[in-house]
Amino acid sequence: MMSDKPIGRWIKRTADIVISAMALIVFAPVMLLVAGAIRIRMGSPVIFVQKRPGLNGQAFSLYKFRTMMLATHVNGRALTTAERTGRLGKLLRKLSLDELPQLWNVFRGDMSLIGPRPLLMEYLDRYSPEQMRRHDVRPGITGLAQVSGRNNLEWARRFELDVWYVDNWSLWLDLRIVLMTFRKVFSGEGVAVPGLTKFQGESSVDRQESRD
Repeated sequence: MMSDKPIGRWIKRTADIVISAMALIVFAPVMLLVAGAIRIRMGSPVIFVQKRPGLNGQAFSLYKFRTMMLATHVNGRALTTAERTGRLGKLLRKLSLDELPQLWNVFRGDMSLIGPRPLLMEYLDRYSPEQMRRHDVRPGITGLAQVSGRNNLEWARRFELDVWYVDNWSLWLDLRIVLMTFRKVFSGEGVAVPGLTKFQGESSVDRQESRD
């Protein structure tokens, strides 16, 4: 477990701070362009803020770029999810650009680059004691479940992967997840972690669970 590896925890947190700070600088022009596009196409607000459970289940404010428009048309007609998302929202989600503001969450210490994805606060009372252990580490921008099937995972299987990550964490595992995340983003294909096939099987629950 990560709690048994104090040096590894220190290296992980240091890497989170350094990499997130550098990424915020490097991606600043991209984030400005995305913010401008959202402001023009969807209006304000540009940033979507929502409370999510972090380390030990403590709530924090998670930041994302807004990807959905208002729930109703100007004439009062309710819009479908597809209509609310539109082409811009779909593009931001496909390229994971809506996740970029979470680099600030990582820098602040709310999140890590790698870890179980933070779900909704109201899900907490639905978890079993075993599933709650996914909160023994900081949540991540990407994680084992995301590179092991993403939208093809059942909820129970996703939680198995999250707890497996907590119990088997290592810097090497984080590096593998980072590399596989890049592959998944650029290829759009499902990815499985070598040696963990027994866990394969909703994932990116955050993709469907509380879009703005």
